Amino acid sequence: MYVTIVYASVKADKVEAFKEATRMNHEQSIHEPGNRRFDILQSADDPTRFILYEAYKTREDAAAHKETAHYLAWRDTVTDWMAEPRKGVIYDGLYPAEND
Repeated sequence: MYVTIVYASVKADKVEAFKEATRMNHEQSIHEPGNRRFDILQSADDPTRFILYEAYKTREDAAAHKETAHYLAWRDTVTDWMAEPRKGVIYDGLYPAEND
């Protein structure tokens, strides 16, 4: 599995708009070929902080996600709402294994 954990810090006055835009991206992303998980987390301690957990079967599936209309619309919509640039960290997903 190819996993990206995206850390996002959103301007306080854009939190609700970010949540809605991200929900819409999530709803389309979970239907993409190769998608295994697409979770959106909001910090319980700081509501301006989010984590997007994106798991795809392959690196190519993850790259294809970044070419979809819904991702491009989300990216363009939320860019100015960031308190600081988003940071994506890539991981190799070990477990559950693909056949589990």
